[in-house]
Amino acid sequence: MNGSLEWTLGLRFLVALALGFLIGLERETGRKEGAKFFFGGVRTFPIVSLFGFACAWLYGNGATLLLPAGLVAVTALAVVAYLEKIKAGRLGATSEVSVLLTYVVGVMAFMADVRLPIALAVINTILLSEKSVLESYVERLDRTEFLATLKFLLVTVVIYPALPNMNYTVYALNPAKIWQIVVLVSAIGFIGFILSRKVGPKLGVPLSGLLGGIVSSTAVSVATGRLARETPAQAGAALQANLLASSVMYIRLIVLIAVFGGGFSMGLDWRLGCLCLTGLILALTVRNDRDPVRAGGGLPAPQNPVEIRVALFFALLFVVLKIGTSLAKDAFGQAGVLSLGALSGLADVDPFVLSVVQGALSGPLLVKAVLMALMINTLAKGIYFSSLSRGNRMACLWRYGLLAGCHVPLMWV
Repeated sequence: MNGSLEWTLGLRFLVALALGFLIGLERETGRKEGAKFFFGGVRTFPIVSLFGFACAWLYGNGATLLLPAGLVAVTALAVVAYLEKIKAGRLGATSEVSVLLTYVVGVMAFMADVRLPIALAVINTILLSEKSVLESYVERLDRTEFLATLKFLLVTVVIYPALPNMNYTVYALNPAKIWQIVVLVSAIGFIGFILSRKVGPKLGVPLSGLLGGIVSSTAVSVATGRLARETPAQAGAALQANLLASSVMYIRLIVLIAVFGGGFSMGLDWRLGCLCLTGLILALTVRNDRDPVRAGGGLPAPQNPVEIRVALFFALLFVVLKIGTSLAKDAFGQAGVLSLGALSGLADVDPFVLSVVQGALSGPLLVKAVLMALMINTLAKGIYFSSLSRGNRMACLWRYGLLAGCHVPLMWV
């Protein structure tokens, strides 16, 4: 004996009976007292499951019309029951749909892998019994978060499988691989977006900035600058949040490069780690006199980073920067590449960094280009914040100037 269970006809019959009884027991215990009409219970559902099992057995023995005829009969029974329920003033069709599924479970208990009807019956029973829990969850469901989840699924499981996995042009542009980058960046941003909405307001301004940095540290610099301008009492907390978000940027890039690039062979990992640590230390030096939680909660929730137009723009920017890096290298050498990195640092550094670590550059020039983009991006965030916040402008500028300056020696180490 090999130890595996042989699913004989008798065992399959018992499975069909047990699964029907499981669903029927749930319907029986969920019956409302005083209900004028109630469809199905601890006897009806096992009978329907056995009816499906018998129809499947007859189908396998030549009576091919009985299987669809049985489904039609059960459907007609469910329709009659539903009409009677409406007359009794009750709404909902879960019992009627469940009886159809019970018939299918009985059929599959005979014809298919037994694990599939077991899974269907158990999941159906859970959905029926947890009605109040599911309805309470729906009531608490945030529509913005729900739409963000749908858009994330669209980016990951709908668009990505449809893209060709082959190289085009002399620049080796692979649509599937490019979209893989979009998916990972979107996934990281999506996680940060959900965390910021769920727990950000409970953590206060500084830690809200840290979570926001997972989505976009540049966006956090603008949001914190506005907060410092509108609420001077929170200027210190806002600057601290901005520096924490900038520090998280390095961690985000370490993850992205680890997945898609070979930059770690050149020591980008420890360089980015040092810059992250420097940013955290500078954030701790900010004087924050007030309790950030009591001073008004966290930062405004970031925008959904998984918008389709944002994903398409990221992919387009990645392609443009990958081609542009190659052209700048051929035409102007190192100066051209570093200039392009500096220009990209004024906005979003992710497309440029990922384009160069994907093979556009290598060696010391790769390290210099990445650090140049990050240095300019750091300076830009300091300027964004200080231009909006007047109360602690100098405190912002010298900290961001110092953090940006730390990039320079790391280019030559």
